[in-house]
Amino acid sequence: MKVIICGAGRVGYGIAERLAAEDNDVSVIDTSATLVQAIRDTLDVRSYVGHGAHPDVLAQAGADQADMIIAVTLYDEINMVACQVAHSIFNVPTKIARIRAQSYLKPHWADLFSRDHMPIDVIISPEVEVGQMVLRRIALPGATDAVRFADDKVAMVAIECLEDCPVVNTPLLQLSELFPDLLATVVGVWRHDKLFVPHSTDQLETGDLAYVVCDKDHVRRTLGLFGHEEQEAGRIVISGGGNIGYYVAAAIEERQPKTKVKIIEADRDRAVVIADSLSRTVVLNGSSLDQNILIEADIQNADLMVALTNDDQVNILSSVMAKRLGCKANLALINNPSYQSFTKTLGIDAHINPRAVTISRILQHVRRGRIRAVYSVQKGSAEVIEAEALETSPLVGKPLRNLDLPDGVRIGAIYRDKQVLRPDGSLKIKAKDRVVMFAALESVRHVEQMFRVSLEFF
Repeated sequence: MKVIICGAGRVGYGIAERLAAEDNDVSVIDTSATLVQAIRDTLDVRSYVGHGAHPDVLAQAGADQADMIIAVTLYDEINMVACQVAHSIFNVPTKIARIRAQSYLKPHWADLFSRDHMPIDVIISPEVEVGQMVLRRIALPGATDAVRFADDKVAMVAIECLEDCPVVNTPLLQLSELFPDLLATVVGVWRHDKLFVPHSTDQLETGDLAYVVCDKDHVRRTLGLFGHEEQEAGRIVISGGGNIGYYVAAAIEERQPKTKVKIIEADRDRAVVIADSLSRTVVLNGSSLDQNILIEADIQNADLMVALTNDDQVNILSSVMAKRLGCKANLALINNPSYQSFTKTLGIDAHINPRAVTISRILQHVRRGRIRAVYSVQKGSAEVIEAEALETSPLVGKPLRNLDLPDGVRIGAIYRDKQVLRPDGSLKIKAKDRVVMFAALESVRHVEQMFRVSLEFF
């Protein structure tokens, strides 16, 4: 696949890195010579210094032969125009744009991005994507990661196995026998900084991070089985009243009217704006690094501190301070990958990487075959994939125990006729089933092949 990426920032670099590793033909455009040089020095891609919306620059990058353009510069308008030019002049089939300004995304203006006006096939809104991820984490205390698939009926949760975890040192097959009515499957394990797909005879160990795919109605029970009985937060303090912080607070007001929320926002004008827009949320103007402000927010009695500012260091330090002052748990937004590896040692319970969230959303549309959703874990070491089985798929019609699945792939759940099925050995996948599976990076291409339309089908 030939892909042009406009924007060489963190998201653009991350997408280029993933696609180049999979032998795609990738070209990157950015106005910053420094960012372009960094890509040239580290990745096997073509790179160009220039304006991603200019026709001559797109032509130089090979837009006339491109299968896809991904516009992720810092500016919405450049991303929009780049897609328009790619469509009108070069007839690029698939156009993806990152758009941050929520005014563009209001339902009233939905027709703006239709084929007859400004043709963009996929719109990525990082603030909304990250905000939804934060809300999922808040709703599932005890999970260090959580994402939904199959019309929100299937969940993937990452669960840390602590010292008192009841399921350690027990073969996974035995767990299935002990809890036959529990629709949950351990599909991946992160142990000693390495990710692997477990076999039924493998056992979990203390310190493992287990990736579990389950029916959404069985998530609480699954967390309890792993020893996580944390209660949902009733008092939440949010550090940062930007787009993400405001989105999260507004959603909590709408969905969880009994939850008490306070926002700490450093910019006075912004604090006034969000205070006027929110009905029950208390907004405090000040720095979340100011101990007096934290105490004013009653952090010592809070259940959860959610740090969502644009500054990683503020998010990390304010989360640590909150725990020291008595807050029960914390969740921090962290952009810099180098900071993410030592969050646990600092006392940060969970973190969200906004770049990973955005990249996962884009990969969903890059993947070949009937791929409906993709979620990348552990810096791209593996992906959780939801795919639709076709009549020609080699998975259809055979008992699961007889399938020749590649190494590094484990099926977590099957969604059929609005029902979640657990993948036992006798179950047969049918055409139009939606299969949620865990795939190590080196096996992703095999998964794509399993869900592609065969030429024999036509």
